[in-house]
Parts: sequence; structure tokens; C-alpha cells
Amino acid sequence: QVQLAESGGGSVQAGGSLRLSCAVSGYTYGSRYSMAWFRQAPGKEREGVAAITPGGGATYADSVRGRFTISRDNYKNTVYLQMNSLKPEDTAMYYCAAEWKYSDSLLKDAYNYWGQGTQVTVSS
Repeated sequence: QVQLAESGGGSVQAGGSLRLSCAVSGYTYGSRYSMAWFRQAPGKEREGVAAITPGGGATYADSVRGRFTISRDNYKNTVYLQMNSLKPEDTAMYYCAAEWKYSDSLLKDAYNYWGQGTQVTVSS
């Protein structure tokens, strides 16, 4: 059973930076999982932010492209989301997701494994 644990959330002022981490455990061949970050603000649908394939190919939502960077360290079984130039509209609960099959999708139905989330709050 794959388990995902997010960390690194917090409160920051607009223009600041945060780096989220997602530790992956309880699996074999972890480097073959496709990984993604999603976020959900109160009263809104969960939306895809960034995805990374087993080979390292990245996909970004238009709202974060150029500000966020997704990366993975297969030796540490960890996926990261570096978030720069944060805006108040980036405030949300951020979730890590994983899927055994190849995927670069930002659709939540493409992923079967989810973490519990980490809160990011950006103040103006």
C-alpha cells in the first residue's frame, strides 16, 4: 500500500517562497510512479498544480507556470514543489498524489494514491 506524507506548508507573505515535500513509502519500484501536486481552497474544487512523470517530465497549470517547480529525488523517494512569488490566491490545502501508470495529467481522477495534505497560507 502506497503512503504519501506531505510537509513544508506554512504561512508566508505575498512574494515569498515555500518548498513542499512529499515522502513516498510502502511500495516497490517507487521511481516508476507518476506524481502530482494538487490544491484545494475552501469552497473550490481540487485542482491540479503540477505533475511529474517517472522520467522527470513536468506539467504545470497555467496559474503557476513560471513560479512553481516540481521535482523528484528517486533515491530519497521524495517529490518536491518549489513555490516562488507566492500570491494570496495560492492559499489552499496542498495534496500529493501518485499513480503507478505513466501520467502527466493534472486531473485528480488520474491518481489513486493521496496524502493528507499540508496547508499553505499566503497573506497580502
